[in-house]
Amino acid sequence: MNIDIIEIAKASMILFAVIDIIGSLPIVVKLKANAGGKLESGKASLVAGSIMILFLFVGEKILEFIGIDAASFGIAGAFILFFMALEMVLGINLFKEDENTAKTASIVPLAFPMIAGAGSMTSILSLRAEYESINIAIAIILNIAFVFLVLKMSGWFERKLGKSGIAIIEKVFGIILLAIAVKLFTSGIKGIFY
Repeated sequence: MNIDIIEIAKASMILFAVIDIIGSLPIVVKLKANAGGKLESGKASLVAGSIMILFLFVGEKILEFIGIDAASFGIAGAFILFFMALEMVLGINLFKEDENTAKTASIVPLAFPMIAGAGSMTSILSLRAEYESINIAIAIILNIAFVFLVLKMSGWFERKLGKSGIAIIEKVFGIILLAIAVKLFTSGIKGIFY
């Protein structure tokens, strides 16, 4: 077990870019509205962090056991991101609202696949090839702590940006999310066929 600050910093920056919780603020605000103004920040962060740590140590084995390769996993995540992006760009509502929405929104789609999604999982698999597992685990914990703070302050961000500010950011990041979904999909397709 070799703790290396440089490895932690590099892994943290990669995961920070992939998770992109700041860019996901419009989605968080929308989910919060769909869930009746309630999102459990602690629960979402804990579940996402647990999924990522678990995937760090047993992810490849789980995927191999159930016969799923990383490319197929990426394609599945791409579809979910694609539909979330469509909601943002077109202003349509695909996320079904019911009496359980407030209970489940913190887990699906917030903790998984938004925070601990296909991008995070594939990044973790890639990082394992280069860095010590302990350093990646610390990087995950640091990122999840930051995610928790952003989720906790989502109401403050919403007030500061206002409805029009959120709407503009939502459209812009919806297009970015759409591009990420397409990239995940195409790289997944390449991984399967080439």
